[in-house]
Amino acid sequence: MDYPSRVLAKAVEEISGLPGIGKKSALRLALHLLKQPQSQALTLGDSLKKLVTEIQYCADCHNFSDSEICEICSNPKRNPEILCVVEDVRDVMAIENTGKFRGKYLVLGGKISPMEGIGPNQLNISSIEKKLAAGEIKELIFALSATMEGDTTAYYIYRKFKNADVNFSTIARGISVGDELEYADEISLGRSIQNRLPYNEKD
Repeated sequence: MDYPSRVLAKAVEEISGLPGIGKKSALRLALHLLKQPQSQALTLGDSLKKLVTEIQYCADCHNFSDSEICEICSNPKRNPEILCVVEDVRDVMAIENTGKFRGKYLVLGGKISPMEGIGPNQLNISSIEKKLAAGEIKELIFALSATMEGDTTAYYIYRKFKNADVNFSTIARGISVGDELEYADEISLGRSIQNRLPYNEKD
């Protein structure tokens, strides 16, 4: 496609690099921004700049945060004895939207997937070990996607820490097999958290 401006062409190229956005959609977005007041586009640009330069990972749970420790971990009303293990930040947001969980989280940063070259050492599993060693955790909940990779990750963590003084549980299978957690509706996900089941090697 020919563009009347190299600046416009560059903007379309960058926008189309985002997931799910093709060149035509990128062009529509770029043209939309040009029709808006200049201040709106500048505000968007400033927000994107801050997104990549100022956002942090919580030192305690690896969730996104504006400070060293996120709001969930620093909230004294959260139950520190219950740790919910999830794959990524989107899962934290999905569970928080249910309003049914008042414990804390540990974001693994992915799941074990040999096909994608992701092994246990590339995940935040060592953070679980540190938390268990501190002796505060009484229950560890697996809230991982109902996929082979999710099940493999839960099994690996269970085998690694099964001798720890902690109860293992998993969210109830109100989530369809093969589903990613972030796409579950809030009611099903909330019930899965509330009706969680003991985890064992036969699951």
